[in-house]
Amino acid sequence: MLKCFDDTCDPSLMDLQPFMFQHKLVGHPALSMENLRRAIPALPADHVKYSKGLLKNGDDFENASVQQRNGLSLEETIESIRTSDSYIMVRSPQVDDSFGPLFRDLSADVEALLRQQLGDRPGLLIAPRLYLFIASPNSHTPFHIDRNSTMLMQFRGSKEMVIFPPWEPKVVADADREAYAAYVNTKLPWSPDKDVYARRFDFRPGNGLHIPFMAGHYVRNGSEDVSISMSIIFNTPRTYGQLNALQFNHQLRGLMRPVGLSPNPVGQADWRDSAKSNLWRAQMRIRRSLGMPDYY
Repeated sequence: MLKCFDDTCDPSLMDLQPFMFQHKLVGHPALSMENLRRAIPALPADHVKYSKGLLKNGDDFENASVQQRNGLSLEETIESIRTSDSYIMVRSPQVDDSFGPLFRDLSADVEALLRQQLGDRPGLLIAPRLYLFIASPNSHTPFHIDRNSTMLMQFRGSKEMVIFPPWEPKVVADADREAYAAYVNTKLPWSPDKDVYARRFDFRPGNGLHIPFMAGHYVRNGSEDVSISMSIIFNTPRTYGQLNALQFNHQLRGLMRPVGLSPNPVGQADWRDSAKSNLWRAQMRIRRSLGMPDYY
């Protein structure tokens, strides 16, 4: 029996396509505004980013807290979130005691789903972490991709989630995906004609949504209320290997470009992705053993 998700959550679809489900956490005390006002300012400063909320597709989402400041303090942003056109993203709120039990329950649920999909073996859930999102009405999260798989849950307000196929090169070109995975370029090219590939989900309190690994997406928050949502992100052995393979491809692409060649894309053959991942990890181990910094 899952504690946080209901039986509409279909593990057979995880990392293959997005799907809606229902969660059981509406009304959880950790997600109340009273607790958020206390917990968020008490977190380490590098766990919290905030910015203007009215961004647009084509903006650099990962650097919005630097490039799109809202001119307020964090405490002012929280207090005025309904009217200040702002967006708050909190990494790993589980370091606060009020989120600890919730994180453990969500991690256990995701691990149980992965066992149903991949078999009962150790090491299926890699680096789980919570992310908390609080946004003013009408705010917009720009088009971006994530380096992990996501189970997103809505607690207050509404949003439209727009999600794209994870490996479609007409949505994100292979070279752009590799550079994003390698943290080299986090501003993805955008044009409205990409929307033909999108699936749209109406997202309200009690709804959950699975976003597959490397699936591009953007978000439009509703006009009626502040939006509060939270995700548990994670990797599996397969997606972690694909992430390493993408980073390897980014390096390899630079070496092959002068002779007019390019590497085979990640996501098409597991055996090839696994070989690239092993090569990448071996290279990183050698660099670290020599006291050299990681690089992409």
